[in-house]
Order: sequence, then C-alpha cells, then structure tokens
Amino acid sequence: MAGLTSKRQLFLDHVGQTSTYPLMLEIDRAEGIHIYDTAGKRYYDLNSGISVSSLGHRHPQVVAAIKAQLDKHMHTMVYGEHVQAPQIEYAELLTAQLDASLNSIYYLNSGSEVLEAAMKLAKRATGRYEIISASGAYHGSTQGAEVLRSDHDYSRAFLPLIPGVRHIDFNNLEDLEKISCRTAAVIVEPVQAESGVIPPDPTYLKALRERCTYTKTLMVLDEIQTGFGRTGALFAHQKYGVVPDMMCIGKAMGGGMPIGGLVADRELLGKFTRFPDLGHITTFGGHPVVCAAAKATLEVLLSAEYISEVAQKEAYIHKTLQHPIVKEVRSSGLMMAVELTKRKYLKHVVGKAFEEGALIDYFLFNNRSFRLAPPLIYTMRELEAAMTVLLKALDYAEKKYN
Repeated sequence: MAGLTSKRQLFLDHVGQTSTYPLMLEIDRAEGIHIYDTAGKRYYDLNSGISVSSLGHRHPQVVAAIKAQLDKHMHTMVYGEHVQAPQIEYAELLTAQLDASLNSIYYLNSGSEVLEAAMKLAKRATGRYEIISASGAYHGSTQGAEVLRSDHDYSRAFLPLIPGVRHIDFNNLEDLEKISCRTAAVIVEPVQAESGVIPPDPTYLKALRERCTYTKTLMVLDEIQTGFGRTGALFAHQKYGVVPDMMCIGKAMGGGMPIGGLVADRELLGKFTRFPDLGHITTFGGHPVVCAAAKATLEVLLSAEYISEVAQKEAYIHKTLQHPIVKEVRSSGLMMAVELTKRKYLKHVVGKAFEEGALIDYFLFNNRSFRLAPPLIYTMRELEAAMTVLLKALDYAEKKYN
C-alpha cells in the first residue's frame, strides 16, 4: 500500500495535471474492452479514451504492425523529405475509401495540430482571414483551436487569442447567411461532441455545403471524434451525405497511437509548398511506426463487421437505458450522451459506475449528461454485462435522492 501511495504522490508532484480532481485510476494493463488497475480490478471501458480505442486495447493486428515496423526503422527525417512506405500505404488505403476530391493527407500528431493546419491552409488558399465555427463546439486546446470555441469560461484566461473568428449556431439554417465572401472557412463537427452529442438536423450539413460552395468558402469538417466507424459509417460525412473540402481526423485513427491528419485535394494541400516554401512543417507527423498502426487499424475496420454492427448496438443501448432518471439518450452510432432528469444525479452515476467497474465520463459543455463511446468491438453479451453495471449506477443515484 505504501508503494501505491508513493506512486500516486509522485504522479501529483511531477506529472502536469489537467484538473484539480484527477480520477487517480492507477493503470496496470488494458486488453480488449477492459482496463485493469494495479490491484487487479477490471473495468469495462465505455469511453475508449474519448473515442480513441475503437478497436479496444492492444488489438493484435495493430500490435503486430507496430512490432514489424520497429524492426525496420523509426524516425529518419522531418516529414516530407524521405519517402516512407508506411505513410504511402496508409494514404493510399485511406483515400481509396473517400470521395475523389479527398485524395491526399498531411500527417500531424494530434487533433489540435490538424485544426491549426486547416486554419492556416484556409487563409493561404482563399486570401481571406475570417473563420466561422459553431457555438458549443470543441476543436482542441492550442491557441488556434481554442479561439474556435464560443464560450469564454475556458478561454478568457488566455486572451487575447487569434482574431477573425465568428460563431454560428449549429443546426440553425438562418445563421448560414453569416457565411460570406469574406469567410475563408467554416469549421464544424458533423456531430457536436462536447455539447452532449448533438447530431445534425436532416438538411443542415447539405445546406452548409451549398452555402460554402456559393460563397467560395472552404467547408472543413472536424471528424476527429466521429471518424473511423464511430457513427456507423467510416466517416460521419458519408453517413450524412456531404463532402467537405477538408476533413480533420485523429483519435481512433492510430488504434491507440498518437496521430492526426488533414485530408483534402492534393492541389489544395500543395499550397503549403510554395509562397512560402515550408508553409507548414512538423517533425514527427507521419511517424512510420504510428502510420503502420493506423494502416492496421483501418484494415481491421474495413475487413470486420464492427462498423455494420454499430446501429444494432446503438439501438440496444437506447432500449436498455430506459430508466426513471434518464431523460434522453442522444446518439449518432456509438457516440452517445445519456442525459439525466436532474443535474445532481450525474456525479453519483459516474462515481457508482466507477465503483462497480465501468468507466464513463462527463462532457465539457453539458452538465446533465454522461458520455458513452464504447469500443466498437464489444459483443452483444459484453455490452449487456456493461449495461447491467450502468443500470445499477442509475438505480443508486435514484435511491440516493428519493
């Protein structure tokens, strides 16, 4: 016990924290849909590390690809100078699944970096500086990504941020008139995540596409959370019937390894190469080991039935989580928010689920809902067992206040 306490204290003393109330779950290992602590307790992972581990933890095919690439080479040179097979093979496989206009990828390390690159490229390509994003969205925590947020509770401590950003309300067709010939890009999530999973209305994304085309504005979709099967299609824009000018990807892309990418037409991405040269560079973007993991991840998603099974699992969760303190379950595939009837229930549901062996999480901008984003590999039997834990947590919260 002393060693356990010591390690936790070292964590608090020497590892930069993101909040004043860390969960303090001490990880020993993770496998498939489960995470194990150092005491041997098993937890159902129902978050996938915020939509990262869609193939669960340590998928054998991903691990094998990583090991194989380690036996060849790791980093050799700054991105773009050396021809590296893992980058090429992944780019070829990925773009083959997309519209012909999304035929090239610029590799980066994280979602925030991808948004930064998208903003720069939009300004470079259009000669405009205004960028529009949606209220209630979250695109990352770097200064460029931060300015895309509409709330000031998180950003006011870091002012001034980058000028030139305006906001529209998601799903508001009238607000699309704010997009004009001065607008370089509109950056939206096809499904708003941190507001508590807000899917697009049936006509919204198509109307946005039409308005962007009319004003010669670049339509940028942030698919960092929605990508790689999460919504029941490989990418959410395919589910909702639109094609963006740029797509931002990350999270589940690497099968648990850190990687992101900006996907667009090669001519558009090529503007980074001239006026000026080296318009955007990165040391580790497209790291060969991570690209090998990403390729293996995509191969599994394309060859297995996980994406086609998303709708069945989504329907099962909706049906199962009918409960007196559940007001609504919002979802796009296995990207889900469970809204409770009273805010005070939330911390008790999350806490009791953790105690009983299931990991769920909060949203940044919705204090009545908890997040569900389970790995896509759950079997129906495993999902039933995990939902039994959640129902127990819901019962506990209900009894605590009634």
